[in-house]
Amino acid sequence: MRPEIGSAVKETAARGSLYTPEQRRRRDASVWTTVQAVLAPFQFAVFLLSLALVARYLITGAGGDVAAASVVVKTLTLYTIMVTGSIWEKVVFGKWLFADAFWWEDLFSMAVLALHTAYLVMLFAGIGSPVQQFAVALAGYAAYVINAGQFLWKLRVARLQGNSESGATLAVAQ
Repeated sequence: MRPEIGSAVKETAARGSLYTPEQRRRRDASVWTTVQAVLAPFQFAVFLLSLALVARYLITGAGGDVAAASVVVKTLTLYTIMVTGSIWEKVVFGKWLFADAFWWEDLFSMAVLALHTAYLVMLFAGIGSPVQQFAVALAGYAAYVINAGQFLWKLRVARLQGNSESGATLAVAQ
């Protein structure tokens, strides 16, 4: 069932945290948290390199095969982070995807996956020109940037809430 827009934020505000204490414990104890922390910046680096190669091709016409290969690598990296992220979500929230706290991020991730997959289909089936194929890849990249922003925002919220909870614990202890 899809939560209403803002319901995850309202629920978070109501319970005072993005994570329950048990979810935070599972998050902090999970190897998948570390996997995500390593894969996310790696994927961003692959994205930047691929974006540069695609832009180079679109501007100069040179390096089309390398640019295409870079989009394939970016897509495979995306699939990897999506699968491991789903495992992380199952460990922390008990759901493979669409846990209330990350429902909208997961929904947008599906759009990112769809665009990247559409590029692969176009590339391997020979559908469209290279420019049309790269246009789909760039749409996927734009969606990826928005989605990455969603997750960075959630990371910031979690850190701020973690700091405020630590401060509250310290204040009570004193």
